[in-house]
Amino acid sequence: MKYMEVKTDPPVASKFDSYPKNVRAKLKALRSLILEVAAKIEHIEEVEETLKWGEPSYIVKKGSTVRIDWKSKNPDQYAMYFSCSTSLVETFRMVYGDLFKYEKNRAILFDLDEDIPQTELRECVEMALQYHLLKDKPLLGR
Repeated sequence: MKYMEVKTDPPVASKFDSYPKNVRAKLKALRSLILEVAAKIEHIEEVEETLKWGEPSYIVKKGSTVRIDWKSKNPDQYAMYFSCSTSLVETFRMVYGDLFKYEKNRAILFDLDEDIPQTELRECVEMALQYHLLKDKPLLGR
């Protein structure tokens, strides 16, 4: 695996600490998945981990921001968010159908007690992290 730098803003750790323990574990698993996918993409040398809209966010050159969060108003659910101005979630719907639950054109939703389809979610993250290289391809290269 190539070297990839993760630049983490200090407030991100506090945000993770603010989640309930069971939720924190789920969100840290999503974080790990995002960073593992990024590390396998040849052109990604750096990931910026920061807070956007108060949510842990992952930013790379030539990609679209990926955010993760849990909201107390939906305590049994957490999500991975994508820019609503992209065709990412629309493409996920076309490629994966009802394998995932979606929130409009901005998120994939997960129940706290469900097993996440790892392979397919990795593919979604890969599309997002390379969005500006793929946005003109049918189904974002899938």
